[in-house]
Amino acid sequence: MSTARVRHALPGDLDRVAELAAEHAAYEKATPPAPGLADRLARLLFGPEPSRLRCLVAELPDGRLAGYATCAPELSTWDGAEYLHMDCLYLSATERGLGLGPLFMEALRAEARALGLTEIQWQTPAWNEGAIRFYDRLGATSKPKLRYSLPAEPPR
Repeated sequence: MSTARVRHALPGDLDRVAELAAEHAAYEKATPPAPGLADRLARLLFGPEPSRLRCLVAELPDGRLAGYATCAPELSTWDGAEYLHMDCLYLSATERGLGLGPLFMEALRAEARALGLTEIQWQTPAWNEGAIRFYDRLGATSKPKLRYSLPAEPPR
């Protein structure tokens, strides 16, 4: 898979990224993204005032996109420093085991370095044993925590 590459997403990639995000949500047994994800990502990544979000894609030699990773700089109060938060890393089921994961992680490390950041942080479901083995092989360390979310608007 030496000719596959990980690169920054382009506007024309976003329909496929949205498809991959829907696959990712199904894999994690989560609610699928709302319709219009590609348009929302386009505004965040390429709009007149792009956000801090970054999106990387794995492109196979035939031009197909096999996966995506998203990340953004975040803050750690305890460390008094910024780090790169990897929000998503997903490879299509048929493309796992081809060496794309390490390519993504090296691209994420390069992204962190380019931003002057010294650490990448992320989370994965406790049941995702394949991802846990992969991250452990990289030498990453984990911290047991629960992730919560709360709507900004209280229920009526």
